[in-house]
Amino acid sequence: MKRVILMFVALLVSFTLNAQNGYILKPDQVFDGMELHQGWEVVVEGNKIVFAGPAQSRNSRGRQTIELPGMTLMPGLIEGHSHILLHPYNETSWNDQVLKESFAERSARAVNHLRSSLMAGVTTLRDLGSEGAGYTDVGMKQAIEKGVIPGPRLLVAGKAMVVTGSYGPKGFHEGVEVPLGAEEADGFDMIAKVTRDQIGKGADFIKVYADYRWGPNRATSPTFTVAELKLIKEIAESSGRYVVAHASSPEGMRRAVEAGVETIEHGDGGTKEIFELMAREGIALCPTIAAGDAITQYNGWNKGVDPEPERIKNKRRSVKLALEAGVKIVFGGDVGVFPHGENVRELELMVEYGMDTKDALISATSSNAIQFHLDDLGQVRRDFLADLIAVRGNPLDNISDLRQVSFVMKDGIIYKQPDK
Repeated sequence: MKRVILMFVALLVSFTLNAQNGYILKPDQVFDGMELHQGWEVVVEGNKIVFAGPAQSRNSRGRQTIELPGMTLMPGLIEGHSHILLHPYNETSWNDQVLKESFAERSARAVNHLRSSLMAGVTTLRDLGSEGAGYTDVGMKQAIEKGVIPGPRLLVAGKAMVVTGSYGPKGFHEGVEVPLGAEEADGFDMIAKVTRDQIGKGADFIKVYADYRWGPNRATSPTFTVAELKLIKEIAESSGRYVVAHASSPEGMRRAVEAGVETIEHGDGGTKEIFELMAREGIALCPTIAAGDAITQYNGWNKGVDPEPERIKNKRRSVKLALEAGVKIVFGGDVGVFPHGENVRELELMVEYGMDTKDALISATSSNAIQFHLDDLGQVRRDFLADLIAVRGNPLDNISDLRQVSFVMKDGIIYKQPDK
């Protein structure tokens, strides 16, 4: 028994020293969020990076040295569009998840989703709506911050906002009331109240559906007017928050741009003129390529064998137009439509659809940090938070090397490291 106690004390002392004095990380190379550097090392104390630069002889001063041979050390990935309370639609349809799965079940699933994304190298994650689960996303964020569950840093939208009659679940007669996947708001007074209420309930930003499939024959058509969108933006900004817009039609996108949202999600129907307008106004696009790719496969497309369906061809066209116009691209795959932990699918498709590999990596690190107002994340540099991952190989040569995450540190705490 005495020996066990002594071993426990030794482990506790070791943990305390590491927690106080930190780590020296020695990879083959470091991608700092902008450039690749050979022969660098990174020193972490507490939850901060205190040194990032050429390796040098130093007294470890009690720091733990972690060798990362054959690996690239880089900032943790910053996922820009996820739904932690959804799971793949080929498992359970969106309608059935919203209508039949309890908040308890969806919360339990979210715990697994968050762990999977963290282990895949995602250390910050922007969640674009609870999809019928109220403010469960806010609760998940609080649980992570309290150390109850492991997971990425969360930026959450809460319920998100739609106009009456546009969003689902649908298909019921007029006497049946069902829980909706987002919160309805109509008219200036109600819009102002809902915006303020979502802020008060813990939303980090406001997500609006600037268009949806509610036109004749389910055609995608605009929802909010420009004046309504501007009111949402004015209220959000007065509280230090911003607005993002789901928009796929040219008119829905135009209204969102005119209102001054910060990012447009999806953008499938964007035209050359719309993307040029976005570039001029400094509004970014989160194309969510992986979601459409996954849904098309769920609907029967045998990728790599069958010809590309029109939906895929159209997405290729829209991404190409956005890149040619110089629109800033946000990494965010709409994960939840496809499995959590498979976040890298979006980066692989961004490169496949014409984005430079280095630009894709920048999008997933330093660029998304700037876009989401995260001043001390997304780069490997002194005084930034120690959210770091290491992958086997070099993702600048092969973006799919991001699937080989061997080391994950968030806020100076190690969640995953190479097998000894």
